[in-house]
Amino acid sequence: MKSFSKFVLCCCLVFSGINLFAAEQPNIIYIMTDDLGYGDLGCFGQKVIETPNIDRMAAEGMRFTNHYAGHTVCRPSRLVLWLGKHCGNTGLIGNRSRLLQPEEITVAELLKAKGYKTGGVGKWALGNVNEPNEVNNVGHPNNNGFDYWYGYLNQGTAHNFYPPFLWENKTQVTLPGNVLMQDPQARGRVSSQRVSYSHDFMTTAAFDFVRANQENPFLLHIHWTIPHANNEGGRVLGDGMEIPDYGIYADRDWPNPEKGFAGMIAHMDRDVGRLFALLKELNLDEKTLVIFTSDNGPHEEGGHKHEFFDSNGPLKGYKRSMHEGGIRVPMIARWPGKVKAGAESDLPSAFWDFLPTACEVASVEIPENIDGISYLPTLLGRNAQQKRHDYLFWASQEGETEIGMRHEQWKLVKYRSKKKKNSKSDQQSEEDWRLYHLENDLGEETNISSKHPEIVNKMKKMLEDDGLLSLDTSR
Repeated sequence: MKSFSKFVLCCCLVFSGINLFAAEQPNIIYIMTDDLGYGDLGCFGQKVIETPNIDRMAAEGMRFTNHYAGHTVCRPSRLVLWLGKHCGNTGLIGNRSRLLQPEEITVAELLKAKGYKTGGVGKWALGNVNEPNEVNNVGHPNNNGFDYWYGYLNQGTAHNFYPPFLWENKTQVTLPGNVLMQDPQARGRVSSQRVSYSHDFMTTAAFDFVRANQENPFLLHIHWTIPHANNEGGRVLGDGMEIPDYGIYADRDWPNPEKGFAGMIAHMDRDVGRLFALLKELNLDEKTLVIFTSDNGPHEEGGHKHEFFDSNGPLKGYKRSMHEGGIRVPMIARWPGKVKAGAESDLPSAFWDFLPTACEVASVEIPENIDGISYLPTLLGRNAQQKRHDYLFWASQEGETEIGMRHEQWKLVKYRSKKKKNSKSDQQSEEDWRLYHLENDLGEETNISSKHPEIVNKMKKMLEDDGLLSLDTSR
């Protein structure tokens, strides 16, 4: 009954669509990398690692300089993307187990009901499969709007870039030559024999999906796992940055994990170039909106140090931080003939804005019970028509910060409470709210909460009015 209700709702939203692009039904490709920092791309200031294809994408499209991930870590960030709701309204604020539920409407379901073919490759984090007999769960991508999915159905096993198998829909597909290490500390996530690189298989599947659906409007999510670390590989082997070869960085006088990190980004950048070549070959270039981003800030795992390449650029913090470095991510949109080449936008936007944007592109009515705002007007250069958020919000059970909020140029960060020193009681210290002005202090170096208590109170009141101050952010 729930599935039927979901179908009826999707149909109702579609049939009352706004028909902005109804005649042409553009394709949408959403590329999400894993743990790529704001400063890891040349077009966002990277000085060492070369990203010529992504830089060309930026030159031919629009850079969003104030775009934010859904969360500071993977699973809740992706849930925000699918549902168009910030994490305060999804019920997930940490990397906890979570299945998408039948009553939850994803962007893929909305576009599928409009006639789009829907596909995805990479890491799926919301329909976890530990054993093959668990594949028929409600959170599986095929049960949440995706006609096709190829990749991982387990967030933990996605650490391994050389797994013994991947999933094609609900079928295991063997990757030749990969054999798991037996060391118990590897937790079944490190391979001792490495032949088949998962990224390459997922990329091939993505390109095959484009070819197979070139005559249909399609939505394709490419959720590459690069440049995430193999965390277990880092612990067992001292190097979790898995890549077939270091490429042009092989002779650099760097630690191997840093060669691997740079090699991963180069490998991914190459495939961005291959994707655009394929779109031109199939005459789909001008019919396709391509968005590129990352699921959260840069990591410090697998032997990699985020400072080595200045992965967070001018920002403070990294993965698991509510400071800008943990949540502000690179975002580029390219759509020849629609998005002006070389454009740049400082519109504060976030993952929960993708669902309404995709709906507006596909001429599907935007659902009412979401937090997102379509940024299509900005993409089309119609800035006067662009609606803006009153605030952006994040809550987390990860790391030392538990709440982040942006209102205009004000940034409010709440640090996790700690027990008072020399105290045997369970009494907690006073709440630690820190305020920054991003226009004057992008690096969040100076806490000005004591100078502007009225701003702190105003922002907290906004959260209180929306029931967001009562969230349980305990670990």
